[in-house]
Amino acid sequence: MNSYLRRAVGTALLGTLGATTLAACGESDNGTDSKTVTVVSHDSFVVSKSVLDEFTKQTGYKVKVARGADAGAAVNQAILSKGNPQGDVFFGIDNTLLSRALDEGVFAPYRAKDLDQVPAELQLDAAKHRVTPVDTGDICVNYDRKYFADKKLAPPQTFDDLVKPQYKNLLVTENAATSSPGLGFLLGTVGAYGDDGWQDYWKKLKDNGVEVVDGWEQAYNDRFSGSGGGSGKGDKPLVVSYASSPPAEVVGVKPQPKEAPTGVATGTCFRQIEFAGLLDGAKNSKGGKALLDFMLSKTFQEDVPVKMYVNPVRRDAKLPEIFTKYGERITKPATVTPEKITENREQWIKSWTSLVVK
Repeated sequence: MNSYLRRAVGTALLGTLGATTLAACGESDNGTDSKTVTVVSHDSFVVSKSVLDEFTKQTGYKVKVARGADAGAAVNQAILSKGNPQGDVFFGIDNTLLSRALDEGVFAPYRAKDLDQVPAELQLDAAKHRVTPVDTGDICVNYDRKYFADKKLAPPQTFDDLVKPQYKNLLVTENAATSSPGLGFLLGTVGAYGDDGWQDYWKKLKDNGVEVVDGWEQAYNDRFSGSGGGSGKGDKPLVVSYASSPPAEVVGVKPQPKEAPTGVATGTCFRQIEFAGLLDGAKNSKGGKALLDFMLSKTFQEDVPVKMYVNPVRRDAKLPEIFTKYGERITKPATVTPEKITENREQWIKSWTSLVVK
């Protein structure tokens, strides 16, 4: 499957960082004289070579990417190495973990050019500009169209639907303690039902036979019946994934189908916003700032959907046809403020684990 579909995998707190070079280059440790900009990121940061070449042409800097196994692991490593970072720019921290890194002082302030092209509601650190929004995605329940057509059963569309008897034993989700989409789905239920209602909702969901697995790969590729264009080996026709999973399912398929083999339950979504930031103590802060500027350029923003299957943040960035034809535009996702997430995340996860897993 595509790089986007690997982005969600992994633990939320621990892991080790590996390195992959996307552009051949010679490194230097002499600060702003360096011609290399190093990006620390999760394992699914993918940019077209032509786009990286354009950045090099414009600025003279080449890009090296040091990848972690997943977003949570990469964030944890950035916190452990703060002040002496493994790169110049961090890409891939989202609103579920953002305030943790901000509180730890991982990033240096920088206001990227063209930030005025980004909607204000996506600028979650607008007062200090320690991070720059780069893309958005929606964590949602996906469904296997063929299963529901064969059963002559309407697929669920809302959180409320998922606890109805006709959907008993059909849903697989990821562990909120070990997976980014699992945590996002939990936060979606918090946003939908509030502090007083989300636990009762999960009790109902558990009684209705929800299955919990460690991460996205296992949920989507092993348990979901709709993965791989409907050839999935699992027996669960409902899975927590992304609103942009359906376009990913039709990439390279010939002839192109009338619709994707999977659909999105649009009333089950939680909005993720992904950010990049200049790492405090970066050896090449000048190059890092240039890269942050470039990440908000139309060139980079219009590359984001086709390489990472997420939405650009820039207002005037055009979506590719595969997104407009096969994707779902989520207009009313559930949201929870970063401050509230920081204040309650660990307790929510602990309570969820006690309710659902143990």
